[in-house]
Amino acid sequence: MVTRVHRTPLRDLVGLFARLGFTAFGGPAVHIAMMRDEVVRKRRWLSDQQFLDLLGAANLIPGPSSTELAIYIGYRQAGAAGLAAAGAAFILPATLIVLACAWAYVTYGALPAAGRVFYGVTPVLIAVIVQALWGLGRTALKDALTAGLAAAVFVLALLNVNVTVLLLAGGGVVLLVRRAGWGPRRRPLLAAVPVVPAAAAAAGAPLTLLTLFVTFLKIGAVLFGSGYVLLAFLHGELVERLRWLTDRQLLDAVAVGQFTPGPVFTTATFIGYLLGGIPGAAVATAGIFLPSFVFVAATYPFITPLRQSPWAAAFLDGVNAAAVALMAAVTWHLGRAALVDGLTAAEAALALAVLVRLQVNSALLILAGGLLGLLAGR
Repeated sequence: MVTRVHRTPLRDLVGLFARLGFTAFGGPAVHIAMMRDEVVRKRRWLSDQQFLDLLGAANLIPGPSSTELAIYIGYRQAGAAGLAAAGAAFILPATLIVLACAWAYVTYGALPAAGRVFYGVTPVLIAVIVQALWGLGRTALKDALTAGLAAAVFVLALLNVNVTVLLLAGGGVVLLVRRAGWGPRRRPLLAAVPVVPAAAAAAGAPLTLLTLFVTFLKIGAVLFGSGYVLLAFLHGELVERLRWLTDRQLLDAVAVGQFTPGPVFTTATFIGYLLGGIPGAAVATAGIFLPSFVFVAATYPFITPLRQSPWAAAFLDGVNAAAVALMAAVTWHLGRAALVDGLTAAEAALALAVLVRLQVNSALLILAGGLLGLLAGR
């Protein structure tokens, strides 16, 4: 077990994670790198091994991994008060920025200039997702079993088979095969693994604040991994099942979440504002982040045993492979909404090439895409 250490003043935790919340562009991988630089190299609050222990735990419980890493660090350094302070300090700045963007989108989104910006931004977003999908796929598809499983899930997802069934079945298949001795049993457990929620309401359910809160609470309670995986959840719940958003609105929401600093999960803030104004933004944000605080507090004493469980490793391998396939299917749908002509297709291809060859920060490319959209409109 990992021992909690009470030694860091709350003001230091709040100052560090609030600053990261305002400046940490580029997604979870960038957030994690910045946190390591601060808490391991500069402040020496943790060793590299302790940092990896907390990162491994953050990847093995539901919720946004970089946000939960901040919460784990706060809990380790200052107990329950540190848990709440570090998490809130990291989430709140991004929430306020996204809320301002959502207000501008609703207020001015129908104007030609705003439409041109998103026309240029969404192809870049598709490229960013494809690059993330490639990286996750290289980690998840380790052998013929997981590759074959992913191919089958991709086809079934395009046929609109329930994503919860696909993901849980994927985990079960690999668990049974591996534990029967028909495949490799060991691999790293630091992978992003989603499980899509099975919501109870019927398709096209009426929108209320309670329904909105419960929807995002369930997503936050069962979603493993990165913000890119969030796409699959939001598309399945809000576009296909509840029909509260269109593909275009979802792309715009994710574009704002990618462009702004801090957790990508503040996409929920944007969507909540679109659907219910400031109250909607508040309940959606609270719903998606609340489970992370609960899970960190509950799992902290069991970090080492959880990471070393061979049963968990096998099941998570299968869910991870199915999740990559699900993300690929969702990317197909979103690409059809974003790549509407030769210019957007060429822009997406160029953005992907730049990401792969030059490893440019995705926020810079999204800015460039918005500028291109404005110029194209002229």
